[in-house]
Amino acid sequence: MADEQLPAGWEKRLSRSTGTGQHYYLNVYTKESQWDVPDKPAEPSGSSGPEQVQCSHLLVKHRESRRPSSWREDVITRTKDEAFDLVKSYREQIVGGKATFSELAQKYSDCSSARRGGDLGPFGRGAMQKPFEEAAFALKPGELSEAVSSDSGVHIILRTI
Repeated sequence: MADEQLPAGWEKRLSRSTGTGQHYYLNVYTKESQWDVPDKPAEPSGSSGPEQVQCSHLLVKHRESRRPSSWREDVITRTKDEAFDLVKSYREQIVGGKATFSELAQKYSDCSSARRGGDLGPFGRGAMQKPFEEAAFALKPGELSEAVSSDSGVHIILRTI
């Protein structure tokens, strides 16, 4: 069955965890896997959520970020741990009602979206870095993420729509 034709959107992969050389099938859109051979094409988002979401985020870059500079600082020297600590403190302020997401994003985000209160506008799957996208699409409207690390830095994400 080496020339097995799979429906569109599926890949056959070899499982490393079973130790038996068993294959599984990966939906390339949702990254969900299954053991059974798929019998219909993979859907881009299927029943796993909306085609698009709209989110705001507050980004704290660190010296290991893809581009360790921003509109706020020419050279960012903080460590990844320091970035996580800052993001956690901002999240606590938001959850505790001491500040709004928009206020903190405007003041502290290392992304140019800061001037819009962190608003990124609507986006679909494949538009953002994978860890950010997965967190954003997992949130319900109005829900705030925990700290999310990507190549850009450490984020907190507020899903708005």
